[in-house]
Amino acid sequence: MALTLLDLKTWDRSEYFIHYSREVVCTYSLTVSLDIHPLKGQRLYPAMLWLLTDTVNEMPQFRTALTKEGVGIYDHMHPSYTIFNKEKENFSVIWTEFHPDYHQFLQDYEKDVLQYASSECFLPKENPPDNLFDVSMLPWVPFSSFNLNIYGSGTHMLPIFTMGKAAATADETLLPLAIQVHHAVCDGYHVGVFVDKLQHKISNFLKG
Repeated sequence: MALTLLDLKTWDRSEYFIHYSREVVCTYSLTVSLDIHPLKGQRLYPAMLWLLTDTVNEMPQFRTALTKEGVGIYDHMHPSYTIFNKEKENFSVIWTEFHPDYHQFLQDYEKDVLQYASSECFLPKENPPDNLFDVSMLPWVPFSSFNLNIYGSGTHMLPIFTMGKAAATADETLLPLAIQVHHAVCDGYHVGVFVDKLQHKISNFLKG
């Protein structure tokens, strides 16, 4: 993991960063529908975790964070995600190291889930790295809008993704995805590019 620190005196986004992180602290969220029909036959959650991370790692706007050292861009990210304990009806948050090969990632994911599936702790996996972003899923609930209310000093810059219950039609299967970002580092344009990239990756998953 490497973090490239940015100089606010020369960074071309510094004016926007200062405004939306100090003067008018602003996060925003939107919900999109993704056609996941091409993922038929695959395990949805690990596939989407990999696809989201692969897309995040292509876009510096989704890897920009405010750290103790200052604002910087991580060279790559790993997904931090929730797993559900059916017996206790609660969840834990774990993470799996991203691997550019999906099958390797899936293998590592399965090991982590197997190890922590019965955990009753909120954060059972130790030593999480700093370069994590958050993903969760509500497979019981279809939604067209979803918003997280994050309080505090407004310094959390990394994206948060929430998936809902998919709905199938004759031609497509639509998955709601809520995307929450900080306006200091990410504009609507960047979210639009992200969604286009993600849908393209879904449509071509494991091809070639």
